[in-house]
Amino acid sequence: MKAIRRFTVRPVLPEPLAPLHELARNLRWSWHAGTRDLFQAVDPGRWAASDGDPVRLLGAVPHARLAELAADEGFLRLLGEAADDLRSYVEGDRWYQTQMRSGGLPAAIGYFSPEFGITAALPQYSGGLGILAGDHLKAASDLGVPLIGVGLLYRHGYFRQSLSRDGWQQEHYPVLDPHELPLTPLREPDGTDCRVALALPGGGRLLARVWQAQVGRVPLLLLDSDVEENGPGERNVTDRLYGGGSEHRLLQEMLLGIGGVRAVRAYCRLTGHPEPEVFHTNEGHAGFLGVERIHELAGLGVDFDAAIEAVRAGTVFTTHTPVPAGIDRFDRELVARHFGPGAELPGIDAARILGLGMETYTGGNPNVFNMAVMGLRLAQRANGVSTLHGRVSREMFSGLWPGFDPEEVPITSVTNGVHAPTWVAPEVLRLGARHIGEQRTLDALAAGGSDRWDAVADIADRDIWELRRELRGRLVDEVRERLAASWRQRGAGAAELGWIDGVLDPGILTIGFARRVPSYKRLTLMLRDPDRLMRLLLDPDRPVQIVVAGKAHPADDGGKRLVQELVRFTDDPRVRHRIVFLPDYGMAMAQKLYPGCDIWLNNPLRPLEACGTSGMKAALNGCLNLSVLDGWWDEWFSPDFGWAIPTADGTATDEQRRDDLEAAALYDLVERRVAPRFYERGPEGLPDRWIEMVRRTLTHLGPKVLAGRMVREYVEKLYAPAARSGRALTPDTARELARWKSRVRASWPRVAVDHVEASTATAELGATLMLRVRVALDELGPEDVEVQAVAGRVGSDDRITDATTVALKPAGGPDLDGRWAYEGPLSLDRTGPYGYTVRILPAHRLLASPAETGLVTVPPETAAEAAGVLLR
Repeated sequence: MKAIRRFTVRPVLPEPLAPLHELARNLRWSWHAGTRDLFQAVDPGRWAASDGDPVRLLGAVPHARLAELAADEGFLRLLGEAADDLRSYVEGDRWYQTQMRSGGLPAAIGYFSPEFGITAALPQYSGGLGILAGDHLKAASDLGVPLIGVGLLYRHGYFRQSLSRDGWQQEHYPVLDPHELPLTPLREPDGTDCRVALALPGGGRLLARVWQAQVGRVPLLLLDSDVEENGPGERNVTDRLYGGGSEHRLLQEMLLGIGGVRAVRAYCRLTGHPEPEVFHTNEGHAGFLGVERIHELAGLGVDFDAAIEAVRAGTVFTTHTPVPAGIDRFDRELVARHFGPGAELPGIDAARILGLGMETYTGGNPNVFNMAVMGLRLAQRANGVSTLHGRVSREMFSGLWPGFDPEEVPITSVTNGVHAPTWVAPEVLRLGARHIGEQRTLDALAAGGSDRWDAVADIADRDIWELRRELRGRLVDEVRERLAASWRQRGAGAAELGWIDGVLDPGILTIGFARRVPSYKRLTLMLRDPDRLMRLLLDPDRPVQIVVAGKAHPADDGGKRLVQELVRFTDDPRVRHRIVFLPDYGMAMAQKLYPGCDIWLNNPLRPLEACGTSGMKAALNGCLNLSVLDGWWDEWFSPDFGWAIPTADGTATDEQRRDDLEAAALYDLVERRVAPRFYERGPEGLPDRWIEMVRRTLTHLGPKVLAGRMVREYVEKLYAPAARSGRALTPDTARELARWKSRVRASWPRVAVDHVEASTATAELGATLMLRVRVALDELGPEDVEVQAVAGRVGSDDRITDATTVALKPAGGPDLDGRWAYEGPLSLDRTGPYGYTVRILPAHRLLASPAETGLVTVPPETAAEAAGVLLR
């Protein structure tokens, strides 16, 4: 008989055990081994049955056991120590607090993301974007960075994956009860739930309750539309992560951005937390946060143009996709219907809001509202997530800055990192503690402040190899358990599953491959030549075994076919003991998979992997990388750390041939270089050269891939400058800047380089050309512009590369024709084909980049003949 209503009855803990509530509700337990050990001691059997979730554990422990613990002096002492440790962690000064003493850092930062992967106990993530956001919050907590996280609470989370008998992906959407999750409702002083509201077309409202997760020192606010006052459609806005049609997604993103800002304001009002000075938009899904902040300023009497300047100054935008298909785009009429009279933000002209996101540039679709475009237009600072991705992003979005070369587009990069205390296996931590010291190990993993971990040199080869074998053995056990469960779900009986006891071998070279399954990640590249793969798996002297996991999006039948193709290969009785596919890839599986593999495989289509952090997590556990030079691996690859799979970039138009060539290169590397290195033994029976690669990976690569390093870079390169800009853009200053930009744009069509001349000089290294330029500035003056000489090497097409810029100085004017003279020296600082040109840019003390306005003037063809002199 089914219940007609479900609710959760919370346990009442004896008073001496009250600190367990605080420890369970702060998600620091998910990366703090001591707290997890404490909960395991409460009831080891139920701890295992709860999948390591303290909230579920406390709801399952019998009252008799709680009473027993309440009288156990040893347990109470450990409980008191854990509670004191958490209090010290949350309240004590950390890296950020020491930096704040010198001034300039923001009092708080709002960090908005559509998904957060904190722990498997809070399943609000689908893949890399969410895991990255979770690691960002955890590292910020460890460093003391005052973030406020903002996201949505999805009642079904992302889907759970299983397989049919024939290997087809099936999706399941279990209902999540917030009362069973490590969440607390944000409440008003009268005890009622804190709500935020959005206006809907036709006079309706979308209400959302605000839940709070505590991630160490960082509050994470999650908005939940499943409240009784909403109609059925509105209740379902936060039903699934990345589900539904266009209007459903638009409402999710309006709730995240607009509702999220309102939730932050409520949280700060209710708790006294400092208001954010900087707002970080993690991917375009949260872009409407800028629109809400414009609306806030409009309510204070600031006009739209000035409000844009004030909002931009304090906003950081991070793009995570190198492909246009990864960006949410909406029909302009749909967006228009949700703004303006009778809907949200009625005091702002909907046309102005539409103008923030329309693709009104060469190559864009002017009828499409692009969330990433809005994110970039409303952020003075933007970044990609690896050096290569920054370069790809500058090219991808160059249409927003016409007239500038892609390398000048104001999008920088901060390479992603991973939160080591979350992803490093306990066995690795114990080895580090034994040889280096526990606190020294934990500090090195959490802070991300050093360039090398030289202490790894103190660990003996045999200890490293025994660790690797232990981790491989644990993975074998995990795989067999998960594989048996998967086959039972597929309908297999116990009599069919005896072979699973022989799946994998802890002594064999183990390759891991796990990620989402869009086509560009090429899940099935390893199957390009099935016979050759089979020979590698079954090699009598140097066999290989492979563990694969991954989810295709529920609407992606192409991805599901890739999963099915791989599953059917792994079902082959000839190889199923050497290659397996594990369904339902998630954080809990990943934490066992990364440490247990010897090689982490990544073979995307270059350059379509923005960063790819799974290989980083593997590396922190002593796993070597075998990857295409894409994302972070392009930046930090060294033969000391693994192998680079050659790419067939010149055959991009022939996809089949490209995949054939790259698969063959992969097979060759495994067969001729990777496997021989693994099985080669030195005088003491150890794979000395393999162990040395593991050691170098930990020593040199480990500190680079930390989320602590990443968050420090965000603070120093983006948050601190954004805070300074935001403080400078008072309402009056913002109005001044907006008026200046308006005046510059009005005059710019008549700004021109009129004439360029250079003093004759011998074109030899070290010589100097004196440039003299006449420019037309219309109603502008020298204080409004910068005139630059741009010089550098030139190719056969006379395009300047590796350019340097020299600011020319006013030398008189205006003359009778209204022209101004500029002049300055140009040093010939390199040999070979050399060229220069001249350009005019708007200049203002409050611009973050010379390209910020998107305006530039270069010589016309006639003047270019003088300006583009080639020195050969």
